[in-house]
Amino acid sequence: MIHPDYEKYLQTLPAAVDPSTQPLVERRAAYRERALDQRGPLEEMAEVRDGELPLEGRRLKYRLMVPRSERGDALVVYFHGGSFVFGDLDTTEALCRRLSADTSMRFLAIDYRLAPEHPFPAAVDDAIDTLRYVVAHVEDFTAPGTQVIAMGDSAGASLVAVACAQTRQDLAMAGQVLIYPTLGPEVMTDSSHRYASGYVLEIDHLRHDYQLYLGEWTDHTDPRVTPLFAPDLTGAAPAIVVVAECDPLRDEAIAYAGLLEHFGVRVEVLEAEGMLHGFLRMGHVIPDAMDIVDDVATHLSTYLSNA
Repeated sequence: MIHPDYEKYLQTLPAAVDPSTQPLVERRAAYRERALDQRGPLEEMAEVRDGELPLEGRRLKYRLMVPRSERGDALVVYFHGGSFVFGDLDTTEALCRRLSADTSMRFLAIDYRLAPEHPFPAAVDDAIDTLRYVVAHVEDFTAPGTQVIAMGDSAGASLVAVACAQTRQDLAMAGQVLIYPTLGPEVMTDSSHRYASGYVLEIDHLRHDYQLYLGEWTDHTDPRVTPLFAPDLTGAAPAIVVVAECDPLRDEAIAYAGLLEHFGVRVEVLEAEGMLHGFLRMGHVIPDAMDIVDDVATHLSTYLSNA
């Protein structure tokens, strides 16, 4: 059952527009405007610093958020959602600040390359290379020896899943947090049918954006495209998987949690009852969503302490 505040919010949304008939620049502007409207006041930080990661052949913008009180043992590298074609440091800042304040951990948000200007595997390569760079240069962002956690929502969670799988043999990641991840362009589940339309994330729109993201890449069985096809996840970082009850992506996230467990990875699944895709960024509109943000933070803090 959908949360009553979400029911009210859904009634305020305009009718969904076929993405193939709307210029991407307009869709991006609408996404950004909606994200900034939803975020509410920003948590105060001890420091907020922008910079660039000097990766091979490109530079990626980042935003480092330092909480007022720090536990000092973990840095969270965050990859925003947006169907691989939307989103930036501003659209994810409020969530990162709140999680940073709640966990007493520094958050490093990454502005990875978006499609269709930079089709697959650009974003995947950015995520993999970012984790390798941050682990190798952690002293640029926090104290030497600090553990690194990868975290992302939606498309960003997909990038985290792939990056943690691809680097599991050479990076000692402290954890991965996957918030309502999308795990492939052709994944068909009960939830993807039940909540396909009218529940914030339009599944047809996501499929369209996957086409933009993949460009000329046609192998959807590649585990970098569909992480559920990963042949081996042994040694991947321990995971927290966050799902929303009324989200078309719910079931595939549960399936991926099961796949991780199959390969011996420690997993904790958190399900938000009555919530829809994107709820963690909705605290200004759905007050109860902020309580769940705080709960995710509590689980992350406890999970790391018990690792």
